[in-house]
Amino acid sequence: MLIGDVAKQSGLTVDTLRFYEKIGLIAPPMRNDGGRRVYGEDVLGWIKFLEQLNATGMKQADRIHYAALRQQGDATLSERREMLELHRETIKEQLALMQDTLALMDRKVAAYQEMEAKAKGH
Repeated sequence: MLIGDVAKQSGLTVDTLRFYEKIGLIAPPMRNDGGRRVYGEDVLGWIKFLEQLNATGMKQADRIHYAALRQQGDATLSERREMLELHRETIKEQLALMQDTLALMDRKVAAYQEMEAKAKGH
């Protein structure tokens, strides 16, 4: 798959894909006879995973480190698992905070609804 196809299917720009390759988030793809990048189908799943890590707040440096470990192969399985376990704990903490915040917002909205109803004489 050529870089334009990857861009279209992933929602990233060609420039972003080239940047990801430059910083090591995406392994340099094979090149065709014309020197154009040719990506394997698995790159889309990898990009999706990177996007999910980003969405959870994993720092770019950590994503780059994880990608470098991945490129080293099975010798880094334990280290990658440990990274994900640590990050999973961070996500759990974020979720708990967001749940607490949502409950607070629910209480605030209910309080305002009650005050509005009283102000209208209901």
